[in-house]
Amino acid sequence: MARRPSSTLRLAALCGCLLSVSQLMASPSLTIYNGDFAVVRDNIELNLKKGNNQVRYQDITYQMEADSVVLRPSVSNWKIKIDEQNYLSRPINEALLLQHFEGKTIDFEIKRNKETQIVSGKIIRSGHGGNYNNTPIIEMEGKTRFGLPGRPLFPALKSDALLKPTLDWQLSSNKAGKLDLELAYLTAGLSWKADYNVIAKEGSNLVDLNGWVTFQNQSGKDFNNAKVKLMAGDIQKLQPAPRAERRLMKAAMADEMGQSVSEKSFDEYHLYSIAKQVDLRNGESKQIGFIDAHGVKAKTLFIYDGAQVNQYFRGNMEHIRTDPNYGTQSNKDVWIMREFENSEKNQLGMPLPKGRIRFYQQDEDGQLEFLGENNIDHTPKNSLVSLYTGNAFDIKGDRKRSDFKVNNRENWVKESFEITVKNEKKTNATVRVVEHLYRWANWTVESKSHNFTKKDSQTIEFNIDLKSEQEKTIKYTVHYSW
Repeated sequence: MARRPSSTLRLAALCGCLLSVSQLMASPSLTIYNGDFAVVRDNIELNLKKGNNQVRYQDITYQMEADSVVLRPSVSNWKIKIDEQNYLSRPINEALLLQHFEGKTIDFEIKRNKETQIVSGKIIRSGHGGNYNNTPIIEMEGKTRFGLPGRPLFPALKSDALLKPTLDWQLSSNKAGKLDLELAYLTAGLSWKADYNVIAKEGSNLVDLNGWVTFQNQSGKDFNNAKVKLMAGDIQKLQPAPRAERRLMKAAMADEMGQSVSEKSFDEYHLYSIAKQVDLRNGESKQIGFIDAHGVKAKTLFIYDGAQVNQYFRGNMEHIRTDPNYGTQSNKDVWIMREFENSEKNQLGMPLPKGRIRFYQQDEDGQLEFLGENNIDHTPKNSLVSLYTGNAFDIKGDRKRSDFKVNNRENWVKESFEITVKNEKKTNATVRVVEHLYRWANWTVESKSHNFTKKDSQTIEFNIDLKSEQEKTIKYTVHYSW
């Protein structure tokens, strides 16, 4: 339906007789997606005649997808059809006007001897033809020159000149009169993201959590008093092939939960509606609060996962089972994990769109200090949020293998480890020690110094309580067979 018109068509349209389009008082409506695109919906009014109509509409973005246009009448008994659509995506500029007036004579404003003069010149070549023809050629005063001799002065443009991107339609209508329609299309240049701040008080397991929605408008169009919805989810969107006229424009870049933003399921995704109407100006970044929760129960966990296994190693299972050096490398870092449940009983319970969470803690003087950050994926309600925010300074671990035996005739391996964790904090701490039984899925722990929990087919965990300045050592032996 959409096609790229020639420059001749673009300029010829300047003097065409067109039906006017009225923008109705209804506010524009936007649904903005995670992937830097949006659905724009405008309400327009057309004064149609029965049969064929030529209509031009200019209040569109600079990055619209012309082939996504949907035009729907507000009443079911009025039939319209777009027979042809031209997307005039490059507004009038000097280069296009030079191209339009190729072979014709226009005036140029030039400076001679510090005086401004008006001199006529014929445009032999506009310089708008491509890589090898990008220098204008002008014939003036009996001589031919490369480049413009001065500022070109073009004939006056008609009032309907294409000063911004335009949709040019050939419409068929089964009746005459005024008709209200909804225009919808996809556009790039509109995006949103979620950001969260978690604020804790020293010595308390209750935190405050607030969330922001940040909008970015780089679409080339202002949206005033817009109704805005946000779609969260991983939606398949094919990227259009790059085209010169679709290059991005360069531009400078606390209510309670459920009141400022409401949420509902939509198909396999989640749709968030902003309660108040929003002004989104081109080139603007805007934040709106959408979560403000108090008294959220949160935990700080210390996790020691001491084995350093090369995640890019692609050895076969026989090598992993019998290589005496596999999995013996160790690190001393104990992870700090922040954890809370996204549930109504924990003062939350809204599906959380993906975004960055920053953690702060208030010290005894009431000042906030930054403690780390991480990203969450789209998180359903009643899910556990668990995020790594850094490594503990005063808690360290050490992991070493104390014994290794392999019997290739009877197909078994026996391996022993000692894991030491030490707490140099002034307060008590619990460390979760994670061990991966990576050599084979068929295993038995033959001996152990502490009880463990089996988390999955190849992972066990030990929870070790440590007093201030205390260390403990876990010992275990695992037997693999195949």
